[in-house]
Amino acid sequence: MADADIAKLMKEQDKIRNIAIAAHIDHGKTTFSDNLLAGAGMLSEETAGKQRALDFHDDEASRGITIDSASVSMIHGFEGDKYLINLIDTPGHVDFGGDVTRAMRAVDGCIILACGVEGVMPQTETVVRQALKELVKPVLFINKVDRLIKEVKLTPEAMQEKFIKIINHVNKLIEQIAPKGYKEKWKVKVDEGTVAFGSAFHNWALSFPYMKEHGITFKDIIDAYEDDNHKELAKKAPIHEVILNMTIRHHPNPLDAQKYRIPKIWHGDKESQVGKDLIDCNPDGAPVFVPTKIVVDKHAGEVAAGRLFSGKLKQGDEVYMNLAKRKVRVQQVSIYKGAQRVIMDDVSAGNIVGVAGLKDVFAGETVSKEPIEPFEAIKHLFDPVVTKSIEATKAADLPKLVEVLKQVGKEDPSIQVEINEKTGESLISGMGELHLEIIENRIKSDKGLDVKTSPPIIVYRETVGKQSSNSFEGRSPNKHNSFFISVQPLEDNVYEAIQNGNVPEGRVKKKSQDVADAFSDLGWDGDAIRNIRHIYNGNVFLDETRGEVHIGEVIDMILDAFEMVMNQGPLAREPCTKMKVSLVDIKLHEDAIHRGPAQVYPAVKEGITGAMNLANANLLEPLQIHLIEMPDTFLGEVTKLVKSKRGQMINVSQEGRVAQMEAKIPVAEMIGWSNDLRSATEGRGTSSLKDQLFEPVPRSMKDEIIRNIRDRKGLAENQ
Repeated sequence: MADADIAKLMKEQDKIRNIAIAAHIDHGKTTFSDNLLAGAGMLSEETAGKQRALDFHDDEASRGITIDSASVSMIHGFEGDKYLINLIDTPGHVDFGGDVTRAMRAVDGCIILACGVEGVMPQTETVVRQALKELVKPVLFINKVDRLIKEVKLTPEAMQEKFIKIINHVNKLIEQIAPKGYKEKWKVKVDEGTVAFGSAFHNWALSFPYMKEHGITFKDIIDAYEDDNHKELAKKAPIHEVILNMTIRHHPNPLDAQKYRIPKIWHGDKESQVGKDLIDCNPDGAPVFVPTKIVVDKHAGEVAAGRLFSGKLKQGDEVYMNLAKRKVRVQQVSIYKGAQRVIMDDVSAGNIVGVAGLKDVFAGETVSKEPIEPFEAIKHLFDPVVTKSIEATKAADLPKLVEVLKQVGKEDPSIQVEINEKTGESLISGMGELHLEIIENRIKSDKGLDVKTSPPIIVYRETVGKQSSNSFEGRSPNKHNSFFISVQPLEDNVYEAIQNGNVPEGRVKKKSQDVADAFSDLGWDGDAIRNIRHIYNGNVFLDETRGEVHIGEVIDMILDAFEMVMNQGPLAREPCTKMKVSLVDIKLHEDAIHRGPAQVYPAVKEGITGAMNLANANLLEPLQIHLIEMPDTFLGEVTKLVKSKRGQMINVSQEGRVAQMEAKIPVAEMIGWSNDLRSATEGRGTSSLKDQLFEPVPRSMKDEIIRNIRDRKGLAENQ
């Protein structure tokens, strides 16, 4: 496949498809993508499915799981035309779900892969949710059909029933999660050809239109396995042909997709020139690039892979990073062929590309020619809830550790990194134990740095239980300024809308129609909506002052101080959540010199923390809902295990000899969970994360937990 062909097709936007593959762990994604590459002539047929071409990190090969999303561009012929398919393979393990979320920003379509034997699993539900949140159109591939025939020994009728069950489950999810206008339109349908099934391992796939066209029946498939002739099947219905045909037919090209995706993910002025360029995916417009993944290349330094939504980019272009607020120069542009980067003269709108030279860039940045409204922040479904402190074994390695941690935070933005350059101890927070273990291993192997880490620390949240009885006065150190603040819990429906990304987070401009519409749908009245100034980490700040002349000069400082308290609450310096903070009144000194940051910050912080204490400040602990699968004989043991971890059983079901339990367990009790589950089920139980929530810590444990956190952080009694 000539790179010149790719360069030519990059400019034919109706011939481009940007897609991701997403599924539950171990449902066969990487084997599946290998076979698509082989079909496009990019891997030899013999090694496809065994090579794991898109797993190029050592830890991915050794653990047999995909950790990073990997992108590749390939050409596929369909009905006499050539098409360019930019494909991203994403991880299935929930700890790396952040990678899936970021990949969805770059694509317009995704192939949801479900195992024919296991069906739709919690992580399948999560990836469907991630795709629909970014308005990415799904199609469905049911994999491992060979196992249904050989192991489960299903008849053609039973096989169809199994498929219908999986299809209905996926469609139910689409109906629940998809935004208005897409609930029916995007359901997957067998007769339309948006569902395919097959075996990635044996390299064949079929869809209803393909079966009709080539005269293949369900009976033929079962016969092929009974006669041990599945290789014939792979010749008649090669997986890459069936799947890539489905993508070309049913996934949108960037011209069509950006018309409805841009208004959802970019909140700037749609009537401005840059707004029109984005919606039209205009290759001659102003360039706008959103990096979704940062990879550190030994030769080129940091390479940002992401979507070019409009314009062109070439070496030497000067561009502006809107969140970092500075200009940089593009050193190189490229496309991806798995681990290989192919340098191009220029890259054009509507493609997934690599850009080198964007110094200190991070995933989710908005890169443009001139300053513009940045794209909506990429919102991860789950927050980091487990933290470890990490330090270099040798003191001389401290500067290197600081560099490496900055790099790690970029390569995986769902890891939160807090660097303390003075003490040499830094904190890394992730989705779970495995997530942090893998990051630690990468620091040791890839970055060649010897580090030691603490046992895992749980990240709690702070909130309030009621409305503060009255406002609390925070006074500035010079006693010339007062801020009167009250606090109350945020309504459940508003909090959920922020968490789901239906309400844009950030500081609110005076006439933000998006915010006004979202809050009016949630039942807020016009006055309250007009007072909203900031939506931050699931909290809302309102300015209820009237006629205060100088408020405009201090409002940004007030919002800075609000962020500081939301990041570190009064009880134990843990992040705050689900609160409505109102500035009720304000008394300011006439002279600007007496109301600078040194006066405003401490006063506002004192006002918010005082109001929180009046409103029953409380500590919330993270809980996870896990779906546990095991042979039914181990149900008693697993029930005991869940109870021993302060867990609650939500649901238990059984199909044949397999039992499923849904349980809610505090994360604090889940350290070592996978080993405990293995011991309780003789290695035959599996567990996957379905959801995450925060609930008040039991009253009997609250004081001790707060004391322990404060001791760990070295906080004095009254700090």
